[in-house]
Amino acid sequence: MITFTLSAILIIASISLPFTKSEPYEDKEALLDFIRNIHHSRSLNWDTNFPVCFLWTGVTCNSDNTRVVALRLPGMGLRGSIPSNTLSRLSSLQILSLRSNGISGDFPQDFSNLRNLTSLYLQSNKFTGSLPSDFSVWNSLTVLDLSGNRFNGSIPPSISSLNHLTSLNLSNNSLTGEIPDINIPSLQQINLTNNHLTGILPNSLMRYPSSAFSGNELSSQIAIPPATSAETPIPQPARKPRGKLTEPAILGIVLGGCVVSFAAIALLMICSYSRGKNDGGLPTTKTRLKKKKKKDIGGGDGKSNKLVFFEGCRLAFDLEDLLRASAEVLGKGSYGTTYKAALEDATTTVVVKRLKEVGVGKKEFEGQMEVVGGIKHENVCPLRAYYYSKDEKLMVYDFYDRGSVSVLLHGRRGEGRTALDWETRMRIAIGAARGIFYIHSTRQSAAKQLVHGNIKASNVFLNSDNYGSINDVGLATLITPTPAPAPNRSASSGYRAPEVTDPRKATPAADVYSFGVLLLELLTGKSPTNSSSGGVRWVNSVVREEWTAEVFDVELLRYPNIEEEMVEMLQIGMNCVVRMPEQRPKMVDVVKMVEGIRRAGGEGRGFGSDSGVEVAMSTPTPPGSDRVGSSSSAIQ
Repeated sequence: MITFTLSAILIIASISLPFTKSEPYEDKEALLDFIRNIHHSRSLNWDTNFPVCFLWTGVTCNSDNTRVVALRLPGMGLRGSIPSNTLSRLSSLQILSLRSNGISGDFPQDFSNLRNLTSLYLQSNKFTGSLPSDFSVWNSLTVLDLSGNRFNGSIPPSISSLNHLTSLNLSNNSLTGEIPDINIPSLQQINLTNNHLTGILPNSLMRYPSSAFSGNELSSQIAIPPATSAETPIPQPARKPRGKLTEPAILGIVLGGCVVSFAAIALLMICSYSRGKNDGGLPTTKTRLKKKKKKDIGGGDGKSNKLVFFEGCRLAFDLEDLLRASAEVLGKGSYGTTYKAALEDATTTVVVKRLKEVGVGKKEFEGQMEVVGGIKHENVCPLRAYYYSKDEKLMVYDFYDRGSVSVLLHGRRGEGRTALDWETRMRIAIGAARGIFYIHSTRQSAAKQLVHGNIKASNVFLNSDNYGSINDVGLATLITPTPAPAPNRSASSGYRAPEVTDPRKATPAADVYSFGVLLLELLTGKSPTNSSSGGVRWVNSVVREEWTAEVFDVELLRYPNIEEEMVEMLQIGMNCVVRMPEQRPKMVDVVKMVEGIRRAGGEGRGFGSDSGVEVAMSTPTPPGSDRVGSSSSAIQ
C-alpha cells in the first residue's frame, strides 16, 4: 500500500494541474461566494489555486470533473443563514450535508433550483420558520433529514409526492397540525417524534412503529395502543370487617416473618457470593448501585452527592438518583464494573462505570476527566458526568442498546444469528479510525497528547449513523495495573502492542497496533483473546502460506463483490500490527487508507446515508497544522 505525505500530494496536484482537462469554474465561484458570506469557525482549504475536484474539503465532482455533485460540510462551525444565490447555483448537486452546524434562518427558498438532490442532511442546526410548501421539485430525493431544528407550522402534503423517498426524519422540531397522508411505497424509515402534531395518524402510516410518532399530541386511535389493565384499577371485592387478632395469631405472624427474613438474607448472601466468584459472566439480575458506607459518598470534601456534569449534557439527576437506580451488570473488566442504570423517572437510561484500583489523586483524576469530557466528536462516546470521592469513582456515559462490537461480532454465533454484514464492519472500522485520530489530536497536557491505551472490540460501539465510536478514553493512565496469571489474563492482552508492559505508558503507535488487531478481528470473526484460533499470530501464519481466502469470516462469504475490499483491509491491518512501533503508520494515514477502500470501490456503494469521506470535517486540526483537511480530501 503506497501512501503519500500532504506535501507530496500538493506537489503532484500542482504538477498535474496544467493537464487537467476540465474544472467546474461556475460551481467553484458559487462555493467561494457561499463560504465568503457565512461565518465558519473551522478553516477550509478552498484555495483558488487548488483544483476543486481533487483538493477541496468536502467537495465531490462527477467523473469528468465538470460539475460538483456532492458537498459535505458537517460540523464545520457554520453560523448564520445560508447566503442566497450561492449553493443554489450548484444545479447538478446530488448530496448536500450541512448537518451539525449552527445555521439559522428560514429554509432557503432558492434550494428549489437543486432539482437533482437525492440526499439532503440539514439536521442539528437552528433553522426556523415553516417547511417548503412544494416538495415536488425534489422528486429524486431518497433521504430527507431536517431533524433537530426549530421548524414550525404544518407538514406540507406535498411531501407525499417524493416517490423515491426511503428515509424521512422531521423529529425534534416544533411542527404543528395534523400529519398528512404520506403514502410513499418506498418509504422505509420515518421519524416525527417530539413535535406538537395533533389529530389521528393516517392509515398510510399505520405500518410504522408507534415510537416513530411519540412525543406528540396525537389521539389514541393511532398505532400507539391505549393503556389497559396496567392503568385501569381492577375492581376488588368488598372486604369483610376483620376481627381482632388473638395473641397466638400475632405470635405466629412474628415468628413467620422472622423465618422469611432470615431465609431472604441467606439467599442474598449466597447470590452475592456466587456473583463474586463468576467475574467473567454477564449477570442479568437487577441490582442497585448501592454505596458501601455513607462516609464514602462525598469523601469529606464538602461536595457530598455531587455529580460533575459536562457542558451540553441534558441529563438531570443527582448522585442519590443514580444510587437508587435499578442497575444491571453489563460486564466486568480490568478497569472496573459497568452497569446499565435505569433511573426512577423511567425515561433515562445511562451506563455507569465503577472504577477500581485508581492510582492517582483527586486533582489528577479530575484533570483527566475534564480532558475526556471536553471531547466532542461523533466517533468518540461522550463522557456525560463523573463522581470522585476517596472510596468511589464513577463515570457516566450514554447507553448504546445494540451493545459493543464484541457482542455484535461474537454473540450467539450459530443458527438463527443475524450476521454482522460487511457494510457495518466497514463503518465500524472507519468510525473507530476517525475517533482514535481525534483522540491523538487532543492534548492531555501542554507537553503530551492523549492516548487511549485500551482499544478493543468491547470498547467500540455503534453511533446513531452506525459508525464505530470509541469508549473508555483516557482511563489507561488512571488505573494501577494488577498482573494476572497467564490463564486469567486480561481481555485487553490480545490487543496490546508487544512493547507495552505498562498500559499507563502506552503510545500512539500502541493504539495503532490495537486498532490493527481490531481490523483483523472484524475480518476473521475471531477474538484475539482466543489463543487457539485468533490473534495476530494466527493471521500471520495463514497469510504466510498464501491461504488468504481462509482468513476471512465465513459469515462474510455470502456478500458478493467485496473480496478486493477485504484484502485491502487485511493489508492495512497487517501494516498496523508490525512488531516495530516506528514501522507502523500514523493514525492520520490509517484513516485515509481505511476510507480509501470504500472510495476505490465506488462512491457511496452500499451506504444508504451521508457516508462520504469526512476526515477533515470529523477531526480536529492538530497544533501547528492547518492542512489536515487537505490531505484527506485529496483522495475524496
